[in-house]
Amino acid sequence: MKFSESHEWIEVNGNLGTVGISQHAQGELGEIVYVELPEVGKTVKAGKEAAVLESTKAAADVYSPVSGVIESVNENLASEPNLVNRSPEEEGWIFTIRLSNAAELEAMMTQDAYLAKLS
Repeated sequence: MKFSESHEWIEVNGNLGTVGISQHAQGELGEIVYVELPEVGKTVKAGKEAAVLESTKAAADVYSPVSGVIESVNENLASEPNLVNRSPEEEGWIFTIRLSNAAELEAMMTQDAYLAKLS
């Protein structure tokens, strides 16, 4: 699992990545009440908005950590947006993306580096 400066994570298997927000980010946002999922088939660039999370505190953009095409979205979030709070780094994943440039992963942090940056 790799982490971005903007608190997204990606777990890659082959050239397909699963993306969500970190435990830290969900804690900062508070209770998630709505998730605006990206459109399947949409091309996104690394660092650009891909989804939106609305919480009781604020709305927050979710940025794609890599460039590629959205392959699927977590449909469970439509009826259970709080999955992002309960399990942000597992069941609360937001979308999968087919990577167009795997080298972009090299700019991301390991979990240890991400946690060290937070402390």
